[in-house]
Amino acid sequence: MNLEDKKAIVSEVAAVAASAHSAVAAEYRGLTVTEMTELRAKARESNVYLRVVKNSLARRAVEGTDFACMQEGLVGPLVLAFSQDDPGAAARLVKDFAKEHKKLEVKLVSVGGQLLGPGELERLASMPTRDQAISLLMAVMKAPLDKFARTLNEVPGKLVRTVAAIRDQKQASA
Repeated sequence: MNLEDKKAIVSEVAAVAASAHSAVAAEYRGLTVTEMTELRAKARESNVYLRVVKNSLARRAVEGTDFACMQEGLVGPLVLAFSQDDPGAAARLVKDFAKEHKKLEVKLVSVGGQLLGPGELERLASMPTRDQAISLLMAVMKAPLDKFARTLNEVPGKLVRTVAAIRDQKQASA
């Protein structure tokens, strides 16, 4: 690989890292080519940027981004996964793939300029997607209005039940 190829890879990864929400670095030692191809296909479906890069190039690429905290941990054969849309996408991808393929081992997790331990992958993966977060927010915003409408509806309903109870009582005594 010549210098121009290296510069192109560094600039490509740096551009992705600059706009990414989170990153996961996992050791892929022992995975077959077919398994790596399957991982790449799932990454494309999830809109996760997945790349195997030499560690020295990866260190230069993440320099000056939120993921600079990962530089010291970039050791060994690593695949980098950057979440483009929502912060939990890369974590979900790696977590789900690692369930089926035990040889994929998470080494580094980073969100918002903070380096997290590999154990934090589960917490990051459980974060809601953008659509789920919006629906949760809308449900929280809608709940007071629903309760208010039910409360207003209860006043005439109580009146109707009271009148019906008086009517039934008068019919029973007659």
